[in-house]
Amino acid sequence: MATTADFKNGFCMEIDDHPWQIIEFLHVKPGKGPAFVRTKLRNLASGKIVDKTFPSGHTVKDIRIERRQYQFLYKDEAGYNFMNNETFDQITLDEVLINNPQFLTEGMPVDITFHADKEMPLVCELPPFVIMEVTYTEPAVRGDTANSVRKPATVECGASITVPSFVEAGTKIKIDTRTGEYLERVK
Repeated sequence: MATTADFKNGFCMEIDDHPWQIIEFLHVKPGKGPAFVRTKLRNLASGKIVDKTFPSGHTVKDIRIERRQYQFLYKDEAGYNFMNNETFDQITLDEVLINNPQFLTEGMPVDITFHADKEMPLVCELPPFVIMEVTYTEPAVRGDTANSVRKPATVECGASITVPSFVEAGTKIKIDTRTGEYLERVK
């Protein structure tokens, strides 16, 4: 068991038989009344994010999680298939467990978080940044360079993102997989 004094970003706990992870937390000591902890939690089974307030000193059941390196193999009708880099065991995950699955490419290394006691996969995280080639985008319109004009583009994995007007097809770009945003051109 853990108390609100043990809370930190990334801390995992079990509430109502569901695994939750703290995204943000804030200890609040108002001028009048008891202290409390305001948190933003992510349900690791469904991905749902909720705000929850705990009274200071409240106890919760902490859970032990493990992060393991896997490699993305392919997608089929059963789901997304991954292989453990150490044991070569393969697992299949549903799309809801994967953060931004549209950026997955074959052979990409990912981190899969497991509930250590139940051996249940909770969430699959892609690398924070990936480098991909733009396969299609409209040509830039002359005269639009004065403003920061953005246009849609398709990258090699099939995902659509918005890029600045100077990016052309065949250009390699760096993408933030957490937000799906263009970061910079890569040579």
